[in-house]
Amino acid sequence: MQLVIIAGGKGTRLRHRTGDLPKPMVRVGDKPLLEHQVLLARRYQIKELLFLTGHGADYIERYFGNGDKWGVRIRYQRESEALGTAGAVIDAFDKLDDIFLVLYGDTMLNVDLQRMAAVHPAEGSATLFLHPNDHPQDSDLVELDDSNQIAAFHPYPHANDRYLPNLVSAGLYVCTKRSLLPWLTHRRNPRCPLDFGKHVFPELLACGKKLYGYRSREYIKDAGTPNRLDRVTLDYASGRIGRSSFESPASAIFLDRDGTLNYDHGWVRSPGQMELLPGAAESVFRINQSGRLAVVITNQPVVARGECTHRDLGHIHSRLEWLLAESHAFLDRIYYCPHHPDKGFPGERTDLKFACSCRKPNTGLLERAQNDLNIDPASSWMIGDRPTDILAAKKFGVRSIFIGPNARSSHTDPKCDPDFQFDNLLEATRFLLHYEEQRQ
Repeated sequence: MQLVIIAGGKGTRLRHRTGDLPKPMVRVGDKPLLEHQVLLARRYQIKELLFLTGHGADYIERYFGNGDKWGVRIRYQRESEALGTAGAVIDAFDKLDDIFLVLYGDTMLNVDLQRMAAVHPAEGSATLFLHPNDHPQDSDLVELDDSNQIAAFHPYPHANDRYLPNLVSAGLYVCTKRSLLPWLTHRRNPRCPLDFGKHVFPELLACGKKLYGYRSREYIKDAGTPNRLDRVTLDYASGRIGRSSFESPASAIFLDRDGTLNYDHGWVRSPGQMELLPGAAESVFRINQSGRLAVVITNQPVVARGECTHRDLGHIHSRLEWLLAESHAFLDRIYYCPHHPDKGFPGERTDLKFACSCRKPNTGLLERAQNDLNIDPASSWMIGDRPTDILAAKKFGVRSIFIGPNARSSHTDPKCDPDFQFDNLLEATRFLLHYEEQRQ
């Protein structure tokens, strides 16, 4: 596997940090950002690297040479003028492997590159690393279908009345050389910079090509501005980046939805009915800041009842994510059960009317989350407002917190006794995070 690193940026916004050095040579900890990327490649047995350089090319070539010092082979392609992210890759077309990884040089990451490359479908033109962030309102967003195929790109700015999924492309791709063939003429017309996100990927999608999303909890952040660089530097110093590897099991806070994050006025059938409870956004923000995963586990029989489609539920969850993002909070994943065991109601979907393994208090959704995100139950929690949440937590082996003013009086089954109880999610989250901090 070949890794292509776009390392030609001037770093104008980081000029007072880097001086005249190229942006990828800004230091994070004890070494340049670009060196962190080289070491990550070697860690995952990727030893063929291609640096696409521009500003400061001589400095980068002197520092890295042919890569022998790091146990890799580095080749270079210089651009004489700014060609854009895709333009720079196309300019090096003759040096590209048939399938290769593309990484932006101002990105700090701890991603299993081989794992990502391995899931790229043979029929795909590209696979994009996607993750939620805390500012989707001013980000270019990506929409996936149920098979992780990209259905649409939604560039910023977004209409105020649209609620889109919080999935952002992070500047890491698996690409096929053949997919770039239509743009080869761009090498002879470099005056119009060509970008992957703005031009190549949307045009491939418009032409019917298959693009896929790769969703992962692994660490990946842009370090291209002073504020973002400071954040990455703090994450590196605290060990958060190192702990984010998919190889290390993660701690998660599993959250019920209705009555825990949002008002439970009966079934939520449309985005307009989604309304956050006080303190919900702050709670999720605190979970995000702690480095734990925030994962929603919810029963949604409204689908089986025929009152809401899967697509409708997707819009409802997009509004949930949008409301949380107003407080710079995000959910790492949302899992829902659309089934219901009871039949005989008008308008119901009979194909979803059966006793399933994913409806709480069963643990199917928790098991799916564990498999997708490599979650450690022993260090994880479940917070909910119903006995089924507590029983699911006990079955799965995570500690539980029951929230609500009548937590104890709402049930009498000792099997459903929670480990702790609080009036609301914010109180529960504050306690939980302090409790875990004291245990460390």
